[in-house]
Amino acid sequence: MVKIRAGITAGDINGIGIELILKTFNDQDNLDRCTPIVYADIDVMQYHMHALALHGVSLNVIDVEEDAKEGVINVFSSWGEPVNFDLGKSSPAGGKYALESLERACGAIEKRLIDIMVTAPLNKNNIEHRGFTGHTGFLADKFGSGALMIMVSESIKVALATGHIPVAEVARELTENLVFEKIIALHKSLIEDFGIAEPAIAVLGLNPHAGDGGLIGREEIELIAPAIARAKELGIDTKGPISADGFFGARSYKQYDGVLAMYHDQGLIPFKAISFDSGVNFTAGLSIVRTSPGHGVAYDLTGQGSASANSLTASLHLACDTFQRRCKREDLPLS
Repeated sequence: MVKIRAGITAGDINGIGIELILKTFNDQDNLDRCTPIVYADIDVMQYHMHALALHGVSLNVIDVEEDAKEGVINVFSSWGEPVNFDLGKSSPAGGKYALESLERACGAIEKRLIDIMVTAPLNKNNIEHRGFTGHTGFLADKFGSGALMIMVSESIKVALATGHIPVAEVARELTENLVFEKIIALHKSLIEDFGIAEPAIAVLGLNPHAGDGGLIGREEIELIAPAIARAKELGIDTKGPISADGFFGARSYKQYDGVLAMYHDQGLIPFKAISFDSGVNFTAGLSIVRTSPGHGVAYDLTGQGSASANSLTASLHLACDTFQRRCKREDLPLS
């Protein structure tokens, strides 16, 4: 059987991304799962490899994806110029190379030279790209406008109705149609990407105590509840609006296959409290399979060798499993 070709972006070279890549593929089980192609630079990989004393890692430099070998980390020469490191700090170079790596991987997956994309963490603040708000929006522009961010772990799956926008804009962004569309997208992804036949979905309210019957806001009554009613009419098992604090405090998420939060921190704070070391950022609604660790660049851990690769490893496993599930559903070959 042809192995899945996993395109791995470098992320911010001054963060922990390269360290996580090296640690992940220093495990033979992960090399057995796929053929990794890292869009970086051999000097960058070797710099981090020697800093971590991972001298047993095998690197293979390639100029085209077709030359990738199994059982090693294939490094696609992406920059072709000397790289200046500033480990543990945000720098223009960190943003430049992160974006170039991402664009290379996007080009490759568009041409089907790789099968899946796993993106190492980058820093949005040093990316010099007009309107860049993160991986999800960037990939949605290229591979599907109906993108849905789902944070995934073995314990919980949390999707977001709104993404990286200021809290002050959340209520203005929410509409009945938006909430309905996100419920539909989450339901579809739980079935098609995660293999859950009849998923149960919890929809959180926006306001404290889910609006308390209109005393603390009317979004639940006017926007969220009607969207849930429409989803139920389609036969989707949906409950809500549910007060977020009690929902997570009572661990009620264990009763559901997916949770739809109304805004970023409402969903991600409890998610990371539950699954910080193993969480995966999965982008549903795209024509490609893309995952990423559920954490950031962690400049404070860079170069110390102490960063956990659990989240990147989980991202790789989820991407491979999802791709295989899609191929089976569509009766397609792996490559």
